[in-house]
Amino acid sequence: MAQGQNHYLADLREIQFVLFEQFGLGELLKSAPFVGTFDESGVDMVLDEAYQFATTVVGPINSSGDAEGCRIENGQVKTPAGFKDAWKRAYDSGLRQVSLSPEWGGSGAPTLLGMAVEELVSGANTSFAMYPGLSIGAAEVIEKFGTHEQKQLFLPKLYGGQWAGTMCLTEPHAGSDVGSARTRAVKQADGSYLITGTKMFISAGDHDLTENIIHLVLARTENAPAGTKGLSLFIVPKYCVAADGTSGEPNDVAVGGIEHKMGIRASSTAVLNFGESGTCRGHLVGGLSSEHQGMKQMFILMNFARIGVGIQSLAVASTAYLNALRYARERKQGSSIKNFKDPTVPRVPIIEHPDVRRMLLDMKCRVEGLRSLIAKLASHNDRATLAQHGGGDGNASYHLGQVELLTPLVKAYGSDQSFRICETAIQTLGGVGYTADYGIEQYCRDAKIFSIYEGTNHIQAMDLVGRKLGMASGANLQAYLTDVQNFVTAHSEHPVIGAEVKLLGETTAALQGTTMRLLSWFYGGQLDLVPLVANRFLEMMSENTIAWLLLDQAVLAGKKLTEVSADHPDYSFYLGKRYSAQYFARNVLPGVLDKADILAREDKSPVEIPDAAFARV
Repeated sequence: MAQGQNHYLADLREIQFVLFEQFGLGELLKSAPFVGTFDESGVDMVLDEAYQFATTVVGPINSSGDAEGCRIENGQVKTPAGFKDAWKRAYDSGLRQVSLSPEWGGSGAPTLLGMAVEELVSGANTSFAMYPGLSIGAAEVIEKFGTHEQKQLFLPKLYGGQWAGTMCLTEPHAGSDVGSARTRAVKQADGSYLITGTKMFISAGDHDLTENIIHLVLARTENAPAGTKGLSLFIVPKYCVAADGTSGEPNDVAVGGIEHKMGIRASSTAVLNFGESGTCRGHLVGGLSSEHQGMKQMFILMNFARIGVGIQSLAVASTAYLNALRYARERKQGSSIKNFKDPTVPRVPIIEHPDVRRMLLDMKCRVEGLRSLIAKLASHNDRATLAQHGGGDGNASYHLGQVELLTPLVKAYGSDQSFRICETAIQTLGGVGYTADYGIEQYCRDAKIFSIYEGTNHIQAMDLVGRKLGMASGANLQAYLTDVQNFVTAHSEHPVIGAEVKLLGETTAALQGTTMRLLSWFYGGQLDLVPLVANRFLEMMSENTIAWLLLDQAVLAGKKLTEVSADHPDYSFYLGKRYSAQYFARNVLPGVLDKADILAREDKSPVEIPDAAFARV
């Protein structure tokens, strides 16, 4: 099938602002262990190369890959035309290894840069980006928990792109209830385990991009405890791996089928049957002493994947917005509102119509807020690394705590917003947005999965209220609240955005009060209220955080506006930061107060309504 047109667009100036001006990438690059990896010009070169790769290699095969999809031939999945070449070029270019440790062939750059590169590739072709993304995640699990022998055997080829990796959790009967997994692992005399069971919805579960695929499989050993505590994690190659690292005979891993999906059609979502012939062998991650450590180990990959979904969400939303912006500047339709009664005046670009401008600014501030949220998480991760190497502020626990707290926000709020931003982008184009001609309808279809996989967004919300708020005895949340309040104190009298900053102070107080209300429900016998409001609370905290970050950008931009002339290209860029912050603070942030009020009403109607009262069907 012929390759299609590239629709991908990115604003590299916006990415540079977030990296360098808001989150201090330049400072990170001067500190161990990042010193000597890249300087600012080197970062710009990496971003330019990633953008070129996105627009000339994977962007053109996004729509064609969507149309062609994956298929099964002789029991093996075949990816769409161009994907094998793109895989090779991705690894040959070094883009996949930007943030990897030099020990395993990487550049060792900060996570901030790695996430920016991932955004560019994911936005151009989400389906393609999933294949190497999961491989790196699987490798990181082995790097952290594997034995020395497992690291030496698997990591060079997983990180180098000769092999790929997957995560295998979901089973047909269980769905998101991982603890009810039935896949079995029976220990053998040589220390290996015979694996039998079926996994479904396995992203990139089979393909023809690499010579081998290394599956990380959750399974239950004999006499294992019930629930998640009884799960162990196994390395299960598609093809058996010899001691010298060569791939050999098939390992009794069969493709039961691939899903025909609404979106990400070029990503093979597979059903995998392990041990149909009784010969599938796996090895415990970490060796024989690591039974029943599977969920602890898999959480590394699950968190990696959740952050990855947040990046996908941002990436797709950003290009949808930028495509809508380009169209609105070019498409002429209707007269200006100032002359709407005069049929003789020239038609104007639709960007001149107030409601189109509203939709564009709404998308702009949400995209920029999501990017800043993800960069904040990455910055905390990098600064924890600095602290662990004796640099930075030395407070690794604070930074790691913020990563924990922000992860469900990045995944859940990011993915919900991505679909809505794509929907708004379609609406901006009108009827042609509903066609395949401009690419946005595919972005919208692709984006819908983001709120579902890697833990549905309700799971993320329950993780936030049930685990993350109370971690470190609440110290992580308190640190977050203190950080926001310090910003409010410093800028509440700002000459341009002071009123919006004061509103942020009010919403932060409401967020804190709602947190106390949740605790009272936990300990006061009203536990059934918590799942009813968890999603709403996550939205509150996400919108509070994004408003804070956008207002921070406006403060930074305000200082820059005094340093550039009105005819400088950056003048309009920095001015846009003010309007993004003001629009979000005036139109979205007040909803935090509304949500707090709704939560306080303690409505239980969804659990009180009888099943029969929903509908007669």
